[in-house]
Amino acid sequence: MSSESAPHTQLAKKISFFGLISLGAAGVIGSSWVYTNSRFFKLYGAGGEIFGLIVAVVIAVFIALSYAELSTTFPRAGGEVVYTYVAFGKKTSFIAGWALVGAYLSSLAFYVSASSLLLGMIFPGLAVGPGYTIAGVEMHLPELAVGILITLAVFAFNYFGVNLTSRAQQVMFVAMIIIGIILVIVGFSHGSVHNFWPAFTPEQNPFTSIVRFILPAMTFLTGFELVAVMAEEANMPTKRIGTCVILSIVCAGVFYVIVLLASAWVIPWQETANMDMGTISAFNAAGFQILGYAAYAVSALGLVTSFLGLFAATPRLILSLSRANILPTTFAKTHRKYGTPSNALWLTLIFVLAFGWLGKGAIGWFLDMGGFTIAIAWVLTVVSLIRIRKKYPNAKGAFRTPTLVLPAIGGLIAIAVAIAVLIPNTPLSLVWPAEYIILAVWIIAGFVLYLLRPKVDDQNNLKALLGDSYDLVQPAGDAASVPPASGGTGPGSAS
Repeated sequence: MSSESAPHTQLAKKISFFGLISLGAAGVIGSSWVYTNSRFFKLYGAGGEIFGLIVAVVIAVFIALSYAELSTTFPRAGGEVVYTYVAFGKKTSFIAGWALVGAYLSSLAFYVSASSLLLGMIFPGLAVGPGYTIAGVEMHLPELAVGILITLAVFAFNYFGVNLTSRAQQVMFVAMIIIGIILVIVGFSHGSVHNFWPAFTPEQNPFTSIVRFILPAMTFLTGFELVAVMAEEANMPTKRIGTCVILSIVCAGVFYVIVLLASAWVIPWQETANMDMGTISAFNAAGFQILGYAAYAVSALGLVTSFLGLFAATPRLILSLSRANILPTTFAKTHRKYGTPSNALWLTLIFVLAFGWLGKGAIGWFLDMGGFTIAIAWVLTVVSLIRIRKKYPNAKGAFRTPTLVLPAIGGLIAIAVAIAVLIPNTPLSLVWPAEYIILAVWIIAGFVLYLLRPKVDDQNNLKALLGDSYDLVQPAGDAASVPPASGGTGPGSAS
């Protein structure tokens, strides 16, 4: 096949340092946390949400150390897909990639409904007319139509170039930070510690409340991985990619905690727990209506930035799975003019709309499933770093994690939470039967796709995945030779 007719599979290097941080941090900072804290304050207390979020941030930072090192060792699109393939082979690579795709699609499907929910505050006429009910919550067709239109706009931004997405993300990220600082200053200067403490009701068990919130908190923190997923498109020294990973999760985590704490500080959190729109309602009730609108603006901006960021990352995961011949190779094709994974973007759009119609009643389902699948992907990345260090000591990234203890601790906590949510009839369990059904459908769909994968030599898959980084996993002194494939010990083993 001539070079003119061969499918284009190269991604354009157009993302700056601040652009990558903005994609990561603003991709983490979503919208639901601004108004769902009413619900979570009621269920777990202000302490359960805020302290649970702090624990989740620490876990995420520990795990981010693995991403920081691996993204500079193998700066290729796909992140976890690449690392797990090198460490364990095809099966584990697919599990990691499919789990992360599931986490991202859970969040994206949530945004389809959340976008109309936010607009409904300004345009209440959206929540009228014909509709349908899921999980006891009605979704009106005008709301669904608005969510679909916003989804199509986000798709268009990503289709026409990552540079366009990155620039838009930077502007909105700066706006969010400025508004957040204003909310924090006013909340702490006009509120009182007595509005926050005691942070639990007498009926709430502090330990259980904190631990139970870690699961949805993991979904709130989903997004820093997209720095690693999009590392191939970073236009900067490789070491700075690892720095972007760490800064993304730290910035987002600090932003979450201090803004939520300010909303629990400005008026008694028990009052906020009985309101409809969390932080937005809290500042309105405190007499700061303009800041109520400001909190609304943070929520709206967070929705768009997370929508843009995760919609950019998901097709890169699909592209990487396609490069490895785990998914059909047509999804590895990139647009010759815009340098974007065009076919994978179309597939992402189909998935998002297919899940998004479930509506506002499925919001909790999406958060919990996303938390579970992201925990799986995080754990596999940590284990991959440990294995790659042992198997390929010469494969050293420009960013070097000083100790493997911290990532290991984060991974152990994440897997403990993931196991706990699968055990029925506990405070940590997924919601029966809806969330178990959704998870089962996703697992079955992945199993079927894996069975239908193209049958191609694994060594060629690894070359396609790693590009120039392929030499790092070759025996020392012989970059052209093929590592052993027997026994499942080499990166190219048929597993």
